[in-house]
Amino acid sequence: MKYIIVIAILSQMLVRSADAGRPNVILFLADDISQEDLGCYGNESMQTPNIDRLAANGLRFDNAFLTISSCSPSRCSIITGRYPHNTGAAELHTTLPKGSVLFPEFLKDAGYYTVLSGKDHMGSEAHRGFTKVSKGVGPGKEGDWVEILHGRPKDQPFFFWFASTDAHRGWTLNDDAPQYSPEDVVVPPYLVDGPKTREDLTGYYHEVSRFDHYIGLVVEELEQQGVLDQTVIIVMADNGRPFPRCKTRLYDSGIKTPFIVHYPDGAVVGSTESMISSIDVAATVLDLAKIEKVERIQGISFHSILSNSKATTRDVVFAEHNWHVFRNHERLVRTGDWLYIRNNLPEQQNLCVEAYMGGAGDELWDNQKLGTLSDAQQNVFWNPCPEEELYHVSKDVHQLSNVASNPENKPVLETMRGLLSEWTEQTGDTLPENLSPDREARPGKPKKDRKNFSYGEMPGKAAGSEKINHPGPLHLQ
Repeated sequence: MKYIIVIAILSQMLVRSADAGRPNVILFLADDISQEDLGCYGNESMQTPNIDRLAANGLRFDNAFLTISSCSPSRCSIITGRYPHNTGAAELHTTLPKGSVLFPEFLKDAGYYTVLSGKDHMGSEAHRGFTKVSKGVGPGKEGDWVEILHGRPKDQPFFFWFASTDAHRGWTLNDDAPQYSPEDVVVPPYLVDGPKTREDLTGYYHEVSRFDHYIGLVVEELEQQGVLDQTVIIVMADNGRPFPRCKTRLYDSGIKTPFIVHYPDGAVVGSTESMISSIDVAATVLDLAKIEKVERIQGISFHSILSNSKATTRDVVFAEHNWHVFRNHERLVRTGDWLYIRNNLPEQQNLCVEAYMGGAGDELWDNQKLGTLSDAQQNVFWNPCPEEELYHVSKDVHQLSNVASNPENKPVLETMRGLLSEWTEQTGDTLPENLSPDREARPGKPKKDRKNFSYGEMPGKAAGSEKINHPGPLHLQ
């Protein structure tokens, strides 16, 4: 009997020894939140004290970008570490195909207890990466996060993918977060500063704060269990706020995500200008867990930035805009001070349902009919759209002045075109002839029957992009 006890104790010691240096990881994934809408990023009206505290004691990334500003393809991109057109699930409501690479699965195989709770939106194939899958409870699907943390096996490191439905439309209000007044909110210049827009933003602000509230509960439980200092916490979003010219679009309001990392082991505290992409999350978490990255993951680890905020792992990021209720095919290159967009369907209006459904959308369209919009507010009504857009982001924070036609910018324009062409070829991106059509009627057009909708060819399909692993350009040459 004594030998059995000794063996059991030695086994536990070996488990602890094997797990030494392998941190727990929690990924908090918000739904539809732009970077500028958190307190730690400068929004003085937004109450996000728990995220702000993590930022104050961790590292805030000021140049973190998503590969797409659309819910399900963004999540599929994050969990695989691959560009949307390389996942086989590049459009809204498409799900990961069989055999997809999943970074949580490598964690699970290495002894991590892995849980997905809350919004899924990736399909059943993603569940393979998790020991447990929960739909979550409560208005934002965060109600079981503390329970999961409390009930975890105590002899395993853990990885939790905690995905909120806050702040997705429509708004639901409760006592878990402050309620805002219309005069509290900040209206960006591309929206109409009117009563409908301000009221609409109060619901959004409430849900952002509710996401923060549940993060606070989880952090409190980590502290009570004495494991906060052994846990890496990442806070990010899947796409920008669900308002006109934000969600689905390739401006910073759509693809620049909040990204805060609480990294207790030798981390720097403060902020970093170093550029990262959401496809880098997979490689980084595996790196932190001392698991070798497989070739199929296109992203690269930014582990070095966590201990040196001046470190650089990439100089360029790319993003896509594919079908999201409406037919589309846009591509973005972002590097340094410049943002470049190539619109491959310039002959149509660039629409998202958030651009005209309720609140801020209604007010935008009402004022367009009255002819009272400013130049900054005209964007969603462009028809046709420019084939190319170029913005000097340090001088033009909201990307309102397209300087692609300025002769002085020709060298920059050629560089960006070259980067995009290189990325397109190396990663196998394509423009299908039979793109997925509009599922909904465009404003002023006859109503469509959803039952007749069917997807077209996925971007990249013709080039066999699901089997291509090239990461595309990482640095300027």
